[in-house]
Amino acid sequence: MRCCLDERKDVIRRILVGTFKWSNKDKFMETIEQIQDEIIEDFSLFDDWMQKYEYIIELGKSLPLIEEEYKKDEFLIRGCQSRVWMRAERKGDRMFFKADSDAIITKGLIALLIKVLSGHTAQDIAQADLYFIDRIGLREHLSLTRSNGLASMVQQMKRSTTLVYSGKQEEN
Repeated sequence: MRCCLDERKDVIRRILVGTFKWSNKDKFMETIEQIQDEIIEDFSLFDDWMQKYEYIIELGKSLPLIEEEYKKDEFLIRGCQSRVWMRAERKGDRMFFKADSDAIITKGLIALLIKVLSGHTAQDIAQADLYFIDRIGLREHLSLTRSNGLASMVQQMKRSTTLVYSGKQEEN
């Protein structure tokens, strides 16, 4: 267990110093629940919410940039106070998301959601209970407008997945 904890601390350190790179390498082996449990474990390593906010901000900074062509109104997530652009893409039987925001904490929040949902099947995404949000205390530490925006992000990711898979929407 100590080995795994040291590896997790190293990943967190690399995120905080800006040398972490997103990878889907072993992601297909992990379930949505396993990824959420890892996030819960990551957040437990911090002593206070200032450190947790710093971690969220750095996650956002490490998120791969969305292409400029998708920073248009049709890719905006409605219901967010900040501007959040999100693109859903189907590859085989899996969905992948890219996003960006003009607000640093919001960008970190969408990065957390992408970390959990991207690379999974439509069925897994539609049925996902995103319990990590409450278990890490995120909902209670967000303003009402940010909390509503987070709910809008989750809804849009699930809605985009359903529409892309049903053929009612081109991959956005």
